[in-house]
Amino acid sequence: MNKRLLIIFGGAVVAIVVAVIVIVNANKGSHLELQGKIMKVRTGALDARNSLAVMDFRVENPSDLPFVVRIVEISLEKANGEMVDGVTISKADLKIMFQYNRFLGDQYNEGLGLSDTIPPHSTVDRMVAGHFEVSDEDLQKAKAVHLIIQDVHGPLWETSASIH
Repeated sequence: MNKRLLIIFGGAVVAIVVAVIVIVNANKGSHLELQGKIMKVRTGALDARNSLAVMDFRVENPSDLPFVVRIVEISLEKANGEMVDGVTISKADLKIMFQYNRFLGDQYNEGLGLSDTIPPHSTVDRMVAGHFEVSDEDLQKAKAVHLIIQDVHGPLWETSASIH
C-alpha cells in the first residue's frame, strides 16, 4: 500500500511540474518588455547655457504584443551626480533641428515619438533628441544620459549611456 501511494504521489508531482512548465512557456510572449541599448550619443551647444543631445538606439520587442509609446523621457546625470531633466524634441521637429544645427551631423534613424509602435518580434533603430539647460562643457563632463520609454499599458524600458 505504501509503495502504491508513493507511485501515485510521484505521478502527481510530475504532472504538476509538466503543467507549470507548459503554462509558463505558453505565456512567455505575453510579457511586454523591450531589450536594447543606446548605440551613439551626439551632443552640441546651442548657446552658453543650453545644449542638445541626440541618442541613436536599437531596441528589440521579443514579446507577442506591440509596444505602443506613451511617454519618452530623457535626463542627464551630471558629473556631481545631480540629475537634470531634458526636454524631448518632438519627432516632427527633428528634421528642422538637424537643418539648423549642422554640428550634430545627419539624421541616421527615424525619430521615436508618442503613439509610435514597435511591432512584436522585431528590432528597430530609432533616435531621440533632447534639450538640456546646461552648458556644453557640463554636458561633455556628464556621467551619462538616461532614456525612459513607457508603453500605453504601463511597462517601462530604461537604458543609459555615457556621453563619450
